[in-house]
Amino acid sequence: MDSRVRGIFHLLIVSSLLCIQSRADSTGTVFFIDSPKHQYLRSTSPNDAVQSHSMLLSEVGAAASVLLGFAPTATLSESGSSKLNDVLMPNPFNRPHAVFMLEVRGVDDPKFMVKLDNTRFSDAYSSKISPNSNKVDIQLPDEDEVSVIFVDEQLEDRTDKEIHDFATWLGGSYVADASEPLNGELTFLLSNDINLNLQLSKKAEREFTLSLLALFHNMKRAMEMHEAQSMLRSAELMMGCFDGIEALQDQYGPEGVAQQGIELLLTTLSKLVDSLQTAYKGQIVGVILFNGSPLPESETVLNLMSTSSPSSRWLAEGVEGSINVPAIAKIVLVRLTLAWVTGIILIIATLFGIYFLVNMPLTRDTLLYSNVKLD
Repeated sequence: MDSRVRGIFHLLIVSSLLCIQSRADSTGTVFFIDSPKHQYLRSTSPNDAVQSHSMLLSEVGAAASVLLGFAPTATLSESGSSKLNDVLMPNPFNRPHAVFMLEVRGVDDPKFMVKLDNTRFSDAYSSKISPNSNKVDIQLPDEDEVSVIFVDEQLEDRTDKEIHDFATWLGGSYVADASEPLNGELTFLLSNDINLNLQLSKKAEREFTLSLLALFHNMKRAMEMHEAQSMLRSAELMMGCFDGIEALQDQYGPEGVAQQGIELLLTTLSKLVDSLQTAYKGQIVGVILFNGSPLPESETVLNLMSTSSPSSRWLAEGVEGSINVPAIAKIVLVRLTLAWVTGIILIIATLFGIYFLVNMPLTRDTLLYSNVKLD
């Protein structure tokens, strides 16, 4: 009997350690949201074994680079290339050239906390993030070839009207405080007929609400810029970091209000992705990264890498690999001066040649009149 008790006890200890280890190894989840009109991602089913495989953050960045129409980083491994082939369609001429990429901090995997039904996340391609990953390196060419918009920039002058418009757009309501601006109460109806009340007088709920408002406002501005541009750049990237969930978790813990905030965030992102699909006519892919690992407040895993570099000639004229701006300015001035002087001399010589050719006596032109006998 004692041996059985010891066996059960040991089994419980091993199960607990495995559970703790699995939680420690889990650092996040990435969702790739495809276009309903243009298929840029491979079709997967909920029981697909590929989705059980994990991805490195660098592989997520490589996938974003390919979706933008650019080559991934040269350091991508063979296994990483194989994972990209499992996620992306193989046709290199079928790329959206537009990506909405957002990091959500404080959430490991939302499907373990809320239901993903009736959201764009329910049928999206998802993959776990491998532990001990570094950064989501998104390799871009020259900055003139890609438009980058940061969707997490906070608004300076916020008004009750903006909050009311956002609440109406999301199907909620906002009751302003007549005595003080930006101090009212937001109400949203969640699943199972649960009401989420956000009081802006409380710091955590205020930070969460203003983060949602900034995301909504910046995404709306990005869509307006896209529709207003007459000559589009080759690629467009909208990226940012959302940390409003962390504010709720610090105040209320991972359950309760924080869990309801995750559901509201997923609903907001689903509606924003639908609006993006309409504005971009289906030529855009959403990449939502849920990062459960703690990071410093000012640090994000999203990292832009530029492959543009100065010309080799200018690098050779620098000193020890650095570019001397005054020296380059002098060199450019000398070259322009020589080009102008040479051009002016050639123009003058051409004019003189034409003048003498036109006024030359016919008998002097030995090429045209070689058979003419001179008197």
